[in-house]
Amino acid sequence: MAMELRELTAAEGKEIYEMAREIGAGENGFVNSLYIAGYSKFLSLLPFLRDYSAGIGLAPGHVPQTLYFLYAEGRPVGYGKLRHWLTDSLRVTGGHIGYCIRPSARRVGYGTALLAGLLDKARDLDIPRVLLTCNEDNEGSRRVIENNRGHLAELDNRYCRYWIELP
Repeated sequence: MAMELRELTAAEGKEIYEMAREIGAGENGFVNSLYIAGYSKFLSLLPFLRDYSAGIGLAPGHVPQTLYFLYAEGRPVGYGKLRHWLTDSLRVTGGHIGYCIRPSARRVGYGTALLAGLLDKARDLDIPRVLLTCNEDNEGSRRVIENNRGHLAELDNRYCRYWIELP
């Protein structure tokens, strides 16, 4: 199966918008940054998200984050956010990486592939180890993280904190 990880561009189209609508506002702690009412509003959001990746226009307490889309057979199946460094808040929940697979494409290995690609991008940013957090009862996300060499470092208040060392 042909898969490709693509960085967000300011020219994303209807297929990304439709995936964002299918994902919904978010779940299990993942906030869908692309979920917005109306295609024209979605298009106006893209330059803002590109700027965020470059550290431009960051809200207080936010860090640069880059969005990546996983395509399988030419169709977007999920996306992830790679935060360039951690704040105290991100050390508690959020971590370096957040990701989501569209509901119609779950349970076929896309989450594992998406996280593997995001870890490569983290390595490119010289991040030596990556923190991921998830709800204790989110078995799918826990499996994805563990399939990518995630080590459960802490279980606190029903939140799992995993570290992945990047060689």
